[in-house]
Amino acid sequence: MGKGAGRRRADATTGRACPCGSGQAYADCCAPVHGGVAQAQTAEALMRSRFSAFALGETGHLLRSWHSSTRPARLELDPGQRWTRLEVVETERGGLLDTAGTVTFHAHYRDAGRPGTLTERSRFVREDGRWVYLDGEQP
Repeated sequence: MGKGAGRRRADATTGRACPCGSGQAYADCCAPVHGGVAQAQTAEALMRSRFSAFALGETGHLLRSWHSSTRPARLELDPGQRWTRLEVVETERGGLLDTAGTVTFHAHYRDAGRPGTLTERSRFVREDGRWVYLDGEQP
């Protein structure tokens, strides 16, 4: 999801559903990870937090959760694109005791009012003990 968007700033006090689709309130799901209060415990949890970050315009979290060897110097989100729904298709490894994992997903969006879907197989690794996004490929 290199080209992201989101105009709203995350507000953990609203009690709204988390954009990642977990079914939890944002305040109990991705907000602590975005705010640096908690770390994603699995590759899938980091993927979900990154989707929410794209949806909410949390570029700081996106940059912090990117591997140092592939992280861009800056990240500008497309204001015309709105991320609407995440479907996790498959997770391989990326658990509590793993050092690497992959997550395949469909990220649904609207761009200038038109619907679209990004499908990606993202690779995650641990860097300094925490999960980070390494790279992804689109099938």
